[in-house]
Amino acid sequence: MRILMVSDVYFPRVNGVSTSIETFRKTLAAQGVEVRLVVPRYGDEPEAEGIIRVPGRPILGDPEDRLVGWRAMHRTVLAAAQDCDLIHIQTPFIAHYAGLKAARKLGLPVVATYHTLFEEYIQHYAPFLPGGWLKGQARGLSRRQCNALDAVIVPSSAMQQRLNKYGVNKPLHVLPTGIPLAQFAGGNGAAFRYKHGILSTRPMALFVGRVAHEKNIGFLLQAHTHALGLRPDLLLVIAGEGPAMEDLKTQVKTLGLRDSVQFIGYLDRQQDLPDCYAAANAFVFASRTETQGLVLLEAMAAGLPVIALSEMGTTDILAPGRGAISPSAEPQAFGEMLGKFLNQTSAWRHLREEAPIYAREWSDVAMAGRLAELYRELAGLKLAQETCLTPSGENYTSGAVA
Repeated sequence: MRILMVSDVYFPRVNGVSTSIETFRKTLAAQGVEVRLVVPRYGDEPEAEGIIRVPGRPILGDPEDRLVGWRAMHRTVLAAAQDCDLIHIQTPFIAHYAGLKAARKLGLPVVATYHTLFEEYIQHYAPFLPGGWLKGQARGLSRRQCNALDAVIVPSSAMQQRLNKYGVNKPLHVLPTGIPLAQFAGGNGAAFRYKHGILSTRPMALFVGRVAHEKNIGFLLQAHTHALGLRPDLLLVIAGEGPAMEDLKTQVKTLGLRDSVQFIGYLDRQQDLPDCYAAANAFVFASRTETQGLVLLEAMAAGLPVIALSEMGTTDILAPGRGAISPSAEPQAFGEMLGKFLNQTSAWRHLREEAPIYAREWSDVAMAGRLAELYRELAGLKLAQETCLTPSGENYTSGAVA
């Protein structure tokens, strides 16, 4: 079976969507699914088998991302889909419309993964417009886009519930992105601490993710001030880049945290990131808008206990309470929980033991198997819709379903 994935974002741009695409691309092959990928070109990326790059230009105010040409993306997607069995759209921008148009022209089933809760994100990037109006526009666009598909994949039950409220009437399949367990299990924490000048005895809390306003990192800085009251030597490490960096650095200075917060930028996922997880004593996360929260599972796969707010998509991961603690959504309560955890590590040893065991239930292999099964189901349904049986048993073609 051959699938065409289409996206407005992919590596070297680092975010959850890129990670999800690459994780499934690597693991679907063992399920008998060949993945062909159409994505933007960011610079001089080397050619890779199965990956087709469309030239893009930097987006004003967001140089990390690329805007591909409308016609170029449509033309490339249509050509790449000619011998495919299904089109899987990963982003709701130009890639969405190119993938949808190609699927309808070729009579292929088309599915999309709804990765991002734009209703909550968009206000951070257009603060000059009324928040209520922006949210309404985001909900309406999501509803129209999803209802134009054959099915929608969502990474959590919270996202399924939200899209149902939007009025999405197409089948919604809850299917999280899996975690490549082995990648995060063998990190060298001592090497990471040495490289970044962190004493081996200093307690370290870690955040990994895009440094953006919607990640609620400011909450973690406020909580950190309370954690320091219980553990004055605590270091908060923030790994990632993004548009909120300067605002957060200003907040660090205002709160007097320059000696206890360290920004280290993006980390290579193959070695530096696993080392970083291995170096930490606790993983902290406060986003209220995550559709899944992959980094929580990455941390757990590395044996790192998680302290995080249980909001939206992270609830599916955190609800069982295995390898994780979910404080109330107040900076003081969060910070004091972190401080108590670090002061009583022996009492919380079970979290470190539970975390990697629990992470196995979210493995990339298991999730790829579920996705491959869904692909075959959708392709089979499409074939059944297009080929109907006459009373005499003869076949006739009824045409692609619009």
